[in-house]
Amino acid sequence: MLIVLAEANLGEGALDAGRDAFPAMVEASRAEEGCLGYSYAVDILDASKFVIVEKWVDDAALAFHFQTPHMAKFQQALQGLDIEITELAKYQADDGSPLM
Repeated sequence: MLIVLAEANLGEGALDAGRDAFPAMVEASRAEEGCLGYSYAVDILDASKFVIVEKWVDDAALAFHFQTPHMAKFQQALQGLDIEITELAKYQADDGSPLM
């Protein structure tokens, strides 16, 4: 399994301007074959920080995700917004185990 973690700084108005694009992207991504999880969140201590967590079955599923029409539409919707990606990494992981 791959885990993708990303953080971005959102400039003034970026969250509101992208508000329609974010849910559409999450919904479409979660429907992709090979997607095990896909979430966005705003840091509760810093509303300008946006956190992205994705889980994919493998590199092929992630590569397919980057080629989808909804990814192209999402990137177009965010074009021109003040969003700076500050961290973007993928990690190879096993299926995990319960902590409790």
